[in-house]
Amino acid sequence: MSQYEPLHHHQPQPTQAKHSTPPPQPDFYMPAMPPLELIHAIETLLHRYLRRRRFRQRYLPLLAHDDHMLDDMNHRRNDILWASRLPLKEDAEQALAERRAQRKAAREKLC
Repeated sequence: MSQYEPLHHHQPQPTQAKHSTPPPQPDFYMPAMPPLELIHAIETLLHRYLRRRRFRQRYLPLLAHDDHMLDDMNHRRNDILWASRLPLKEDAEQALAERRAQRKAAREKLC
């Protein structure tokens, strides 16, 4: 075991949108049970809000760099601004990744 072995154990996983499924309806309903649909809706909204907040923390500070530096990082200023204006129900990180993939495919097609 080398001194670099611990570095290989923790590699970041790509972020994927994990949408929770609606809770199953119980066969037996008690009057004191919380409304499961409401809890699911709140959970979904909170998840979307946190994803958007994480996007803003990661990508909006990149706008302070010049366009050449953004191009080196494989980003475009217009794409980041476009993704920041998407509605909350759309995942901005995923949309930005798709746009980068389309741009890369178009660039490879030209070459």
